[in-house]
Amino acid sequence: MTVQFGYPEDREARSAARVRALEALLIEKGVITGATVDKVLGYFETDMTPLNGAKIVARAWTDPEFAERLVKDTPAAVAELALPIGMDGAEGEHLQAVANTPGVHNLVICTLCSCFPWPVLGLPPYWYKDPTFRARAAREPRVVLKETGLDLDPSVELRVWDSSGHSRWFVVPQRPAGTDGMTEEELAALVTTESMIGIAEVPSPAA
Repeated sequence: MTVQFGYPEDREARSAARVRALEALLIEKGVITGATVDKVLGYFETDMTPLNGAKIVARAWTDPEFAERLVKDTPAAVAELALPIGMDGAEGEHLQAVANTPGVHNLVICTLCSCFPWPVLGLPPYWYKDPTFRARAAREPRVVLKETGLDLDPSVELRVWDSSGHSRWFVVPQRPAGTDGMTEEELAALVTTESMIGIAEVPSPAA
């Protein structure tokens, strides 16, 4: 995550303390075990991470036919890649990709809660779940983008997609300038979670 989207450390610390207290209570009551918690966390730290989404984007940038298939039938296109098992599992159902173009920018939010394509983007960022962000991004998305550093030209159409249990959206950002000749691995390293939500663009490596 880039610095501009971070929250004060004490806010994270308070949330972490509440989570630890809830976890301890659930373990004490026998609802879960510490091993279960470790296994779930490990799964999302090593397998279901934003790197999967970055690899998908990099392939779309280098293979126009794949990019077309990705938007037309996202699950089938994702299945073509050598990604971890479970991409179509929990929170990976009903994946839908939308592609940015010079004239169209896409933004993904979830007005109801924090629906998110975990296998592609990992766990949702803290700010994505914030009620204020969710409400304002729906009501005045262009203003919110500008506040976070993305000042879209008025001629660019802004499309906002509301994720839910029926459609889990993610954005294929535009390939930045100065990346000709880069490998898929090098391109994937440029892609951020924020760019796949649409709150930011992928910066040029020369910037």
